[in-house]
Amino acid sequence: MIETSMYDQASGLRRMTQLTSTKVITVTGGKGGVGKTNVTLNMAIAMARQGKRVMVLDADLGLANVDVMLGLRATRNLAHVLAGVCDLKDIIVEGPYGVKIVPASSGTQNMAELTAAQHMGLIRAFSTLEDDIDVLLVDTAAGISDMVLSFSRAAQDVLVVVCDEPTSITDAYALIKILSREYDVQRFKIVANMVRSYREGRDLFAKLTRVTERFLQANLELVACIPLDDSVRQSVKRQRVVVEAFPRSPAALAMTALASKAVTWPVPSSPGGHLEFFVEKLLIKRPQQEVPFSE
Repeated sequence: MIETSMYDQASGLRRMTQLTSTKVITVTGGKGGVGKTNVTLNMAIAMARQGKRVMVLDADLGLANVDVMLGLRATRNLAHVLAGVCDLKDIIVEGPYGVKIVPASSGTQNMAELTAAQHMGLIRAFSTLEDDIDVLLVDTAAGISDMVLSFSRAAQDVLVVVCDEPTSITDAYALIKILSREYDVQRFKIVANMVRSYREGRDLFAKLTRVTERFLQANLELVACIPLDDSVRQSVKRQRVVVEAFPRSPAALAMTALASKAVTWPVPSSPGGHLEFFVEKLLIKRPQQEVPFSE
């Protein structure tokens, strides 16, 4: 019964948006503190400055902070939508250059553990959107929870943010391993963040690819090396993004270059290129199979 309802709802949603192709990019990293949200917001604003219609979904459903980082005040969030208090359009706040922000709740545990019925509510929420969106950027939580995996496997492109420290590399590998082996996600775009030089970024990427090439079938591509730059810290204190506060800084230039590259990534012409396909795929459950332990 539930499966039939899911199918009928997703099919209706597909019909509603069949003319709209949206590029969906999930930004993740496995570990907290690697700069996922900073990368997401800077990409969003850099894309918007290039004339793209951009939406950011704060998918850190338990510890949301996208709106806070931009100095925005969200009076309602996804928790209110899933509770039936309001529609998705009622919680969207507008950031710099017209970027639309979908805020999540902060400090609410049950938002980090959505049920299948609440996933359906998420689909219903997106079905009410009337605005055309060129790019949807999804900022995930840290770790490898079911929600992180759901948002990652549903996107067209998975951007993995990694820092040059052992725990970051280990956690990024764990995330790639699960998505690759259990969900058949085989292509990952890597961002080496907070590196002291381009060479350090290349070396970091090499460390990650050495282990993935040995044990996985995943294909990794280094798409950006973002330098360690105090301008980023200064912009966070001002509740602004570095591409706006310090547009000529090394980090801002790297973020802008990444955004310019990302808008050229192809959008599938199949149903997978539509926004509703993204939210429909969030309902697909993890395969119930044992995966033998290995590297």
